[in-house]
Amino acid sequence: MSAFTVHSIPGSPFGRAALATLEEKGVPYRFSMVAPGTLRSPEHLARHPFGRVPVLEHDGFMLYETQAVLRYLDRVVPQPALTPADPKRAARMDQVMNVNDWYLFHGVGNVIVFHRVVGPRVMGLTPDEAAIAAAMPKALTVFNELAHLLGGNSYFAGDTISLADLMVAPAVEFFTHTPEWPALGAPHANLVSWLKRMQDRPSMKATTWERVSELAEAA
Repeated sequence: MSAFTVHSIPGSPFGRAALATLEEKGVPYRFSMVAPGTLRSPEHLARHPFGRVPVLEHDGFMLYETQAVLRYLDRVVPQPALTPADPKRAARMDQVMNVNDWYLFHGVGNVIVFHRVVGPRVMGLTPDEAAIAAAMPKALTVFNELAHLLGGNSYFAGDTISLADLMVAPAVEFFTHTPEWPALGAPHANLVSWLKRMQDRPSMKATTWERVSELAEAA
């Protein structure tokens, strides 16, 4: 099988989800860095007309939107399977992936994580405390629901890892680096245990911000 190329930015939780999925599949891939500030460049817009990451390239086939990328990888590299065969478990996986996109990221991660982690680290910005405070009610709802959906399972779709875990873990991990974590994630013992379980996986260790930055420098 020919190698895959992931066009992304080190530190992107969506890009990390794609890279971690490739790691879980055990297939070769290349990381192609999209330099900060070039998301609207003609070169990148030719790959992704909405100026986002990641973009997957495989045999001349270009694909964007993280959920589509993860599902494509699970189809073209079927083992190990990352989508449950049981329809209800697969539906739970789909649900959690959509919670990530629509609620964990929009209005929560792209506010709190941006102001606490990404903005200060990448752009030297000072956190906007008012914006963070305004995002907290929705953030509390999201984390409460993630803990509810996880329940007593080891992973979101049951006893084995699925695409949902690989998509949500990179996003949730960012919150552990914020002062909001004790209010958001720490009260949920099941969520904390799940995150530790994910962080211990080789796929997550191989795709940290630091490790992906090393891949970018070596490219």
